[in-house]
Amino acid sequence: MRIDIITVVPELLESPLNHSIVGRAKEKGLVDIHIHNPRKYGKGLRLQVDDYCYGGDAGMVLMCEPIFKMIEELRAERDYDEIIFMTPDGEQLSQNMANGLSLKENIIILCGHYKGIDHRIREHLITKEITIGDYVLSGGEIPAAVLVDALVRLIPGALTDETSALSDSYQEGLLAPPVYTRPASFNGWDVPEVLLCGDPKKIRAWQDEQALERTARLRPQLLEKDK
Repeated sequence: MRIDIITVVPELLESPLNHSIVGRAKEKGLVDIHIHNPRKYGKGLRLQVDDYCYGGDAGMVLMCEPIFKMIEELRAERDYDEIIFMTPDGEQLSQNMANGLSLKENIIILCGHYKGIDHRIREHLITKEITIGDYVLSGGEIPAAVLVDALVRLIPGALTDETSALSDSYQEGLLAPPVYTRPASFNGWDVPEVLLCGDPKKIRAWQDEQALERTARLRPQLLEKDK
């Protein structure tokens, strides 16, 4: 899988994309991640990539030309399955969406900044718009890192135990059940006896029950989707 990220603040992506699961996946050659700064096509001596809003609204807007040229440069080298814009008013990122995107071969992720990007880029070049929540951040870099992490961990070989991702929250429309590790008793707090019984059927039944109870209590809207 190849992921190209366009951002005016590439430094914000250095740490999250070079450590832990994503970093190891890169080392294994499972994912190829490239960061591109559209200032390469900026205007004038300052390599300007933003300008004032038409209409007099406050805030600066990323200009069409630098973004267009950056995307066109990438598209001249290969075909892309998706050109994604990270924006607060996009479609909510979900596990199902991450599952589908993890199967793509090449994607571009465009990070907004300042007030956003000229809407003509969204109209004519972007194929998918994604948000990580109903709130506004200073730019799309952190959401882009979230999206990349969600995708990369699903690539076969990225996790030491590939079945681990299958039992994550949301994979079956439910929250994951509680998990425990050694010691079996700590500070008077005991691991549920069923997890120590050695009977896979009883353990699975308990996990299913706990997943349903936690979902009903914490995220009931997930159960309402199935009605």
